[in-house]
Amino acid sequence: MERLKTVKAASFLAPALVILLVFKLLPSLMVFVNSFQKWGLVGFQEWVGLRNFTMLLKDPFFYQALSNTFWYSFLSISLGITLALATAMLINSLKGFWAAVLKFSVFAPVVISLVPASVVWKWFYNPSAGFLNYLLTLIGLEPLAWLQEPRGVFFGYGPSLALLSVVIMAVWKSFGYNTIILYAGLKSINRSVYEAAALDGAGPWTVFRRITLPLLAPSLFYVYLTSFIISFQVFAPIWIMTGPPPGGPMGTTNVLVYYLYQKGIEDFNIGYASAVAIALLTVVGILTVLQKYLIERRIYYET
Repeated sequence: MERLKTVKAASFLAPALVILLVFKLLPSLMVFVNSFQKWGLVGFQEWVGLRNFTMLLKDPFFYQALSNTFWYSFLSISLGITLALATAMLINSLKGFWAAVLKFSVFAPVVISLVPASVVWKWFYNPSAGFLNYLLTLIGLEPLAWLQEPRGVFFGYGPSLALLSVVIMAVWKSFGYNTIILYAGLKSINRSVYEAAALDGAGPWTVFRRITLPLLAPSLFYVYLTSFIISFQVFAPIWIMTGPPPGGPMGTTNVLVYYLYQKGIEDFNIGYASAVAIALLTVVGILTVLQKYLIERRIYYET
């Protein structure tokens, strides 16, 4: 009887396990193996050991892509979570019809495919016929180059306006999901805690800092960690919205995943692209584990 149950369980799990093995585990293993090889148009050429990683450490374009990725991650997470938290608190303060309208409005961009959203926002950013520059001229401001501006937004330093433009689109696209998660977290907080704080004379800022943030910390950490991992995987907006060539101007929007695509697909340097992939995995893995260890142990989970 037990053996029959085991066979039935294995038969149900087999399709998922085969898919996981063929499309996840084996490609990951091949990437690791390929990172120690040199490839050409005809396939494998020779085993080169750590040469690809040595070249990677000396590649200024890799460091530029890494820096752009960190800027993209920092800006998209900070802007996205701040906006999501403010919107979730606003929805939580509303009742009935207007709460439903706001929830629908903020979540609608999430269900839109990323590719058409990127195309539409690229038109918004058009320097001569774009909607955003039209709005700027209406209020008496100078039009901006948006996706064509390589200068840093912090007095000429830091991320370019082009990268910030991509970040704005990404925040608009994804903050609705984070808003709903944080809204659910707010609804799970026991109202008696707020009533007790009101009886003690606590002001809005004290309530937010001492009650809302600590009790919302599990939801905030989940939103932060998933946003961090997703931000390091950005590709489609860079490929569609920037350039030509994508990653411009002057490489200021080139991120790690697009750099991997350039080396692997455009240049057909599979070995070097695999080394970039391993470096990306290492960076994301180390930072994720560090953040989980340093932040999560400070979070209180209600039982």
